[in-house]
Amino acid sequence: MEKFLVIDIETSPLEWESFDEMQQAYLLARAETPLEQEERKKQMALAPLTGFVVCIGLYLVERDKQSVVERKRICLMNDRSDADRRGDAIELTSGGKLYTYSERAILRDFWNYLRTDECKGAHYITFNGRMFDFPFLMLRSAVLGVRPSENLLRGTRYSYEHHTDLLDEFTFYMPQSIGATRRYNLDFLTKAFGIISPKSHGVDGTKVAALYAEGEYATIAEYCLADVVATWQLYQVWERYLKF
Repeated sequence: MEKFLVIDIETSPLEWESFDEMQQAYLLARAETPLEQEERKKQMALAPLTGFVVCIGLYLVERDKQSVVERKRICLMNDRSDADRRGDAIELTSGGKLYTYSERAILRDFWNYLRTDECKGAHYITFNGRMFDFPFLMLRSAVLGVRPSENLLRGTRYSYEHHTDLLDEFTFYMPQSIGATRRYNLDFLTKAFGIISPKSHGVDGTKVAALYAEGEYATIAEYCLADVVATWQLYQVWERYLKF
């Protein structure tokens, strides 16, 4: 049986007040208007020294010549607590499971999971994981004193056999702002290939921080897990028509 693990994370900015005056000045350098400054603060969610992991979505699939079997669909959610262990699973309407506890603990459990027999040998699938999800997970773990169990960025820019980043594949490793290898987002690509978009229910990455502040953990989890399922479906399109 082949194993595939689809991974996606959602992130949010750290509290502005958690940075000292010099750090704040550094982060707002050359942002002159209030609008520019607000946009700069939102962008803090994209970096692991200024943002934090809201959740990690995991979708484990096994496949042979006859069948595809879903083994796990879970979301590990940072509930802003100090809880070191996850509580009981919350059943989501999509069929996935949500676990809530501290950011440090979900990162620890993520790295431990990659070493389990259940996950061992799995091929990783992401959308923009090479440039965002994987370096964010590794650096954020280090900030919180958690050592990654493996180097998710091993290999080279154009060759990393343990992982398929569909953003790289659908741009042929040449992402551009226009033209044949234009960099489209996951929403646009899924719709282009007839896949239900994870954004179809009105949630996207720009709304995660506000939903998180309101404690809408299940809503975020449903969105994150819709992302990993859509990414798996997009992988199958790429594999059938564009993989050589």
